[in-house]
Amino acid sequence: MTKKNTTLGEFIIENQGSFQYSSGELSKLINAIRLAAKVVNHEVNKAGLIDIIGAAGDTNIQGEDQQKLDVLANDRFIQTLKNREIVCGIASEEEDDFISINSNDNQHQNKYVVLIDPLDGSSNIDVNVSVGTIFSIYRRVTPLGTPVTLEDFLQSGDQQVAAGYVVYGTSTMLVYTTGDGVNGFTLNPAIGTFYLSHPNMQFPETGKIYSVNEGNYVHFPQGVKDYIKYCQKEEGDRPYTSRYIGSLVSDFHRNMIKGGIYMYPKSSMASEGKLRLLYECNPMAFIAEQANGRASNGKQRIMELKPTELHQRVPFFCGSRKMVEKAEEFMK
Repeated sequence: MTKKNTTLGEFIIENQGSFQYSSGELSKLINAIRLAAKVVNHEVNKAGLIDIIGAAGDTNIQGEDQQKLDVLANDRFIQTLKNREIVCGIASEEEDDFISINSNDNQHQNKYVVLIDPLDGSSNIDVNVSVGTIFSIYRRVTPLGTPVTLEDFLQSGDQQVAAGYVVYGTSTMLVYTTGDGVNGFTLNPAIGTFYLSHPNMQFPETGKIYSVNEGNYVHFPQGVKDYIKYCQKEEGDRPYTSRYIGSLVSDFHRNMIKGGIYMYPKSSMASEGKLRLLYECNPMAFIAEQANGRASNGKQRIMELKPTELHQRVPFFCGSRKMVEKAEEFMK
């Protein structure tokens, strides 16, 4: 059992053996993400002092307005991963298409692809609310020595080898899994080092928090409306408490610690849901399941869904296992 206050670097080295593909490359990849997260954290923390708040003037592939910090975080993560020459491809929520990377030395010999949401909840930056980064890592399925193709990225979530998120809040935390539990590391800004602060993180089996944008209530399917009414009804351990930040990372992180359910269902305004399967739902589902939680689209396990496009959207219900199961009952 790794002791608290172990550095992230020490933790990675100590636990390499628990990863079935252990060869050192994944460790280097996690370290690259750690470095990029520290750079983005530095930029986020001075957002009110320099001109990186507000819209950048462009829209991303989803038609959403890009914030200046969206662009900055995207550039920082992509550049850091490229410079380390340890991935063969990157897909980002902010890019139209995936990026194929040919290492100067390896000629497409790297094994991993990374999918990333560089700055989740970026619209909250202007009002100083927590935001985050979400990442997902897969082994490529196309032959080594060839450029990556779309097939390498359109893998179901149960093929992930690692996933995690960084939450830039009152403290900055990096939380990740390689399929052997979930561990959280808090950044000591004085020396720029992440320390193990939350070992073996677990969702409580049930909780008293539900997180959903109730402003969209009239647009939700009837099953979702019924479940929300169930949450609000005074009976037994209910009513539950409504808590919705609008940053998936922040809502998920709170619910994992305190117990709760996060919901972003489909609606009459978003018939397929809003959250992206590859950049948001799959990595969060992997973390949830490794932390004794559950994640589904209301009917089916998220990580069993077979992606058909890079920016595919799906409904998302995630959190404490019994709460998600109850929501699924209403969805039927």
